[in-house]
Amino acid sequence: MVSGLDSGAVYGHKISSVVPRTVTGDIVRELTNMDLAMKLHYLKGVYYFKQSEIIDGLTIFTLKIPMFPWLDNYFSASGRIRRSETGRPFIKCNDCGVRIIEAKCSRTLDEWLEVKDFSSWKHLVSEKVLGPELYFSPTVYIQFTNFKCGGMAIGFSWAHVLGDAVSATKCFNQWAQLLSGNLPPISYNLPKPQNEEQKPVEKSSASVMPHSAKLVEPVGDCWLAPNNCEMATYSFEITEMKLKQLQAKESTEAGYFEMISALIWQCLAKVREGKELKSVTICKNGPSIGSCSLKNEQKICYVKTDSSPGKVGLSELAMLIAKEEVDETKLVQGIVDRETGKPDVIIYGANLTFIDMQEIELYGLELKGQKPIHVEYSIDGVGDEGAVLVLQGGKNKGRLVKLILPENQIPKLREMLESMWGIA
Repeated sequence: MVSGLDSGAVYGHKISSVVPRTVTGDIVRELTNMDLAMKLHYLKGVYYFKQSEIIDGLTIFTLKIPMFPWLDNYFSASGRIRRSETGRPFIKCNDCGVRIIEAKCSRTLDEWLEVKDFSSWKHLVSEKVLGPELYFSPTVYIQFTNFKCGGMAIGFSWAHVLGDAVSATKCFNQWAQLLSGNLPPISYNLPKPQNEEQKPVEKSSASVMPHSAKLVEPVGDCWLAPNNCEMATYSFEITEMKLKQLQAKESTEAGYFEMISALIWQCLAKVREGKELKSVTICKNGPSIGSCSLKNEQKICYVKTDSSPGKVGLSELAMLIAKEEVDETKLVQGIVDRETGKPDVIIYGANLTFIDMQEIELYGLELKGQKPIHVEYSIDGVGDEGAVLVLQGGKNKGRLVKLILPENQIPKLREMLESMWGIA
């Protein structure tokens, strides 16, 4: 139950599916080692639109119509997971479709956004994961929720095995462009032929296990690793003025992402008193930032300090993140066996993980020219060490920070950020 909201505030759920306009044919998308390394994670996004003539004119029928040609270009998103004879997963592009959810909310949009509960957005997006009936599980869910006032929320759940955050946002932005009447783009999602060999990757073993990954117990056909503690989310914005003040105060040339990461790393090291926090994972956008293909091309690194991060200066930590990161992308790829696709691992939350999403077009999903008034973005399947997303801010050109951490650590971290730095 969401605090401040009755449990039935979102109701009347209706479920349907949308498939590609044309039959895809007998096509298979082979999953890369990086795809499979990310398979236990899920990207979540919720876009809030205020009531307007444009929104009033969008029925579920008009919202679905552009999805048919859209899925012609992204047909692997409407496929289903299968396994080869050796057990390695792949996507059968069988046009089973993406799942559509229609819902209503008894609150107005303003009332919803005023509620001081940072998990309320979860009611506006599907919580489904891949499995336990893996062969029948959609990789993409889209939920349309109509508020009492006439406003609307669009929530998506995206299986990370399909592609990284850049792929997900570009994919949904393309649907919005089609809704706005733009001509369908060329096909971006041509999968590799089945007989095309993958590029060799650096092999890993227990003795050279990447710092940025963690082995988990085999999950079978239910692709979600359990947590050992209750996880919660919290988000806040840091204005551009505040970030510039921090840079000036610390006399550093480190960027916004590095400053925010160093700040939270330092504070969490103090919150987790008695537990060393000398190594963190850094995830950044890869080559796919300029592409519309569905790929997992993020760069995965780790940063380590020999000193206690709670006692290291903020500028020193920020420059460490900026200049001393160790790229482990190939090692992470090497964890996954080429024949079987095993073992099961997590990346986000294996260590405290900082994810740079500043370049993602967070407000790029426009409905016939109308931009969302607010956007939520998160990740499910984060391990116990937690993750921090750094995204584009709203009107003030600052940064939106999303914390996904053990529930009991968030109040202490908020108090420290407020008392020491005047944020959160």
